[in-house]
Amino acid sequence: MATDTPLPQILDEARRLTAAAAEQDVPIRLVGGLAVRIRVDETFHAGLSREYKDIDLVTLKGRSKPVARFLQEMGYEPHQQFNAMNGSERLLFFDMGNERQLDVFVGAFRMCHEIPITERITLDALTLPLAELLLTKFQIVNLNEKDLRDIVAILHHHDVADKDGDTINAAYVAQLCGDDWGLWRTFQMNVVRVREGLDQYDLAQHERETVERRLDRLWERIDAQPKSRSWRMRDRIGDRKKWYDEPEEVGG
Repeated sequence: MATDTPLPQILDEARRLTAAAAEQDVPIRLVGGLAVRIRVDETFHAGLSREYKDIDLVTLKGRSKPVARFLQEMGYEPHQQFNAMNGSERLLFFDMGNERQLDVFVGAFRMCHEIPITERITLDALTLPLAELLLTKFQIVNLNEKDLRDIVAILHHHDVADKDGDTINAAYVAQLCGDDWGLWRTFQMNVVRVREGLDQYDLAQHERETVERRLDRLWERIDAQPKSRSWRMRDRIGDRKKWYDEPEEVGG
């Protein structure tokens, strides 16, 4: 039985969920556009703002049941059939009053590519680390405008370095791309798309140059990363074989 009601303003609701989860020691973190926005909070660049319709969360493998209980107590209705079939990897809930969907990725973020989360989920109190946040956007093969906007926002607000915290951990991004040719290839494609799309945003010239400079540093770090044997073997095949999954759209 629900003991609380989701808030109408989605940013307030995201904060309510993460605060309650921390208080009750429920291992969930924000991912997606809301996570990009909430990490910067009031200093977020107005020219990169967008509408947020749904809430995306991640949790640890084996924690589906306590997370499901927590979300129901917070006022969310589960998609019973979907959760029964997919609960070990993904959960789906609805905020009926505000007509919002809430997704929970369990153990890893799986869309076009798989981004691991288990070992690093505790590095930040509210969201996945910046490296993973950026990767969950860069792993999208058919990048849309809102995802592109989120990538630009991350690169605008956060520098690139070989460490976590308020910087994008380029060493970790490079490590994942150096082990997975498919992820590397999609990342490579999206670097071009980000560069080509920068002019459409309300950024000053020096702000665009900052994003480009950080994008260059990130790609240079990925390019310099030693590649695994499986990466080199897959590279021989290249684009002749499909290298990504088609994510399933789920909803009501």
